Formats: sequence, C-alpha cells, structure tokens
Amino acid sequence: MLTSITPLGERGHRRRWAPTAACNVAGSTLGGAIAGAGAALVGAALGALTRPTPALVAALPGVACLLTLAAELAAGGRRLPTIRRQVNEDWLTEYRGWVCGLGFGVQLGLGMVTIVTTATVYLTFTLAALTAALPGRYWTGPALGAAFGLARALPILAVVRTGSPERLGQTARRLAAWAPLARRTAVVVALAAGLGFAAVGGVTG
Repeated sequence: MLTSITPLGERGHRRRWAPTAACNVAGSTLGGAIAGAGAALVGAALGALTRPTPALVAALPGVACLLTLAAELAAGGRRLPTIRRQVNEDWLTEYRGWVCGLGFGVQLGLGMVTIVTTATVYLTFTLAALTAALPGRYWTGPALGAAFGLARALPILAVVRTGSPERLGQTARRLAAWAPLARRTAVVVALAAGLGFAAVGGVTG
C-alpha cells in the first residue's frame, strides 16, 4: 500500500501526491469509525440482552488482549486466518487521485476487508464491541475505530520524500526491516493492555 500512493507514482499519473494522501488518511479514519460503530452496535445489543456488570465489562477486554498476545506468539510471523484480498491497484490508472486515496483508505480503515497481518486488528474491534456493552458507552466504538483507521493511514507519510525510484526502494526496505520490531511492539502492547484491563477489572469487582 505504501508503495502504491507515492509522490513518484502520482507524478507519473499526472496527479499531486498531497491531495491523494490526504484523502487516504481521511478515508482510513472514516472506514475505521464505520467499522468501530458496527462493532459497538453489536456490543451494545449484546449488553442490552445480557446486562453485564461493570466488573465483567472491565475484565473481558483484558481477556481479549491476552488472547491476542497468545495468537501473535502462536503465529510466529505466519499469516493469520484472513481473507486473501487487497485493494485493487488498477484503480490507480482508472480513477482520479482523490477517488483512489479515499477508496483505498476506507477499505484499509475497515480493517478486515483486506488481508489481516496482525491479531491486533481483530483486538481493536473486539474492544470496540466490549467497551460499548455498558449503557452510554456506544461512542467509544466509533472513537476507537477512528483512532485505528488514522493510525493505519499515517505511515503513508513515510514516503513523502520518495521522489525517485532509488529513494522509494530505500524506504520500502527500511519499512520492511522495521516490521519485526512493529510486531514485537504489538505483542508488548497487547500484554500491557491485558494486564491493565485485568487490574481494572479486579478493582472494579
């Protein structure tokens, strides 16, 4: 994705990179908010049916975080269960830049309509559902989803100075080298979040 919308590529399509990238960030944020709202709707419906206690609602995200940690460790860099779909790069030659940016962004922000490379994607929308289970907490789902979508889109800024094939190749290699660190960071964050939620659940209980 990062090597699809670049200053070099947009110049080749006779477009400006900045508007396309801005639409990509906006679309990803919007897609995340939509997915988060959907997850929150499920969580709110389940909450209305089961009427969970605040202690249970506080504990379940901790369980989800720890399960995510286990999934990441078990995967060991292998691909997780997911669909085999990516954004259609033919759009780059068929549509205007803002359409490509917005369309690609929304799909990536939705999280699970393209290949999922980390269990933390599933965790995000699980948390969006769980945190909406209490009355008055529905807003947390769209907010969490929007934050996910924004975070997923911001790496596009890494290619802002890739005005030549050489610079683009260097950036792609650098990002690939950072991938293992990013995965380990996700594991650490999942563990810390799990322990944090578990502590909150214990205090609430």
